[in-house]
Amino acid sequence: MSAQSARAGASSPTGTPDGRTSTGTDTPAATIDPAILDRWDAQQAAYIAGREARFDALLDVLGLTVGEEPLVVDLACGPGSLSARMLDRFPGARVIGVDLDPLLLHVAHGVLGDAGGRLTLVDVDLAVPGWSARLADALNGARPHAVVSSTALHWLRADELLRVYREAHDLLADGGVLLNADHFRFDDRHPELRRIAEAHDEATQRAAFAAGAPTWDAWWDEVRVLPGVDALAQERERRFADRPPNPPTAVDLHLAALAQAGFTTVGSVWQLLDDHVVLGRR
Repeated sequence: MSAQSARAGASSPTGTPDGRTSTGTDTPAATIDPAILDRWDAQQAAYIAGREARFDALLDVLGLTVGEEPLVVDLACGPGSLSARMLDRFPGARVIGVDLDPLLLHVAHGVLGDAGGRLTLVDVDLAVPGWSARLADALNGARPHAVVSSTALHWLRADELLRVYREAHDLLADGGVLLNADHFRFDDRHPELRRIAEAHDEATQRAAFAAGAPTWDAWWDEVRVLPGVDALAQERERRFADRPPNPPTAVDLHLAALAQAGFTTVGSVWQLLDDHVVLGRR
């Protein structure tokens, strides 16, 4: 992945969680060193073994199901790791990245810009029912071919997750796909598999940190001292103050939720221990 190859322009994220349209001044216009996204990737790879293989699998399935010029909504896009990879892999793709975290949106905007008019960033709270309606301006009457996410939707409660899957289903064009890449932990039904997965995670982290990858906390410390982000950092703290992490979920919960949301084909299309890419096709 090359953050620089996906980067062009410097448009600001649009929209706010209450549905207001941004004036373009809600997030400071800035250009950020792409190395900060590279360090995010290194940090994430420390916690997610086979992260690039997981991205490759998601992108392979995306191309096989909806073609080389998809309109894609990237849920909880963060600083743009998956969005950048989609834009690099599919030169005809357009991506709408949505997130609630103002600092991560700022990084995505500062590193990737608008990718030559192919990337739109929108400030959206997925936990609020009706989030998909806030994409109306960005979609401009079109229906996306795909909705994707990577290492993000575990922040939602189970009831919120089902609502997100249902809204994503209703948003998609006929034949569209949802692809969610994340850890779906082994539960008490599989204690030996859980032990193996935990040992694998620990070994991955040891190797990555020994090779110089930043920790989660170290990366955030770097971001919080970027120029002009004090207000964004304070807003981030306010937004997430009452949103503690949720208990881990197993893959079968996600497959059942996708089926309940209306997807006719559901399954895991890639797996490494407790790490999956799950698919739902409308």
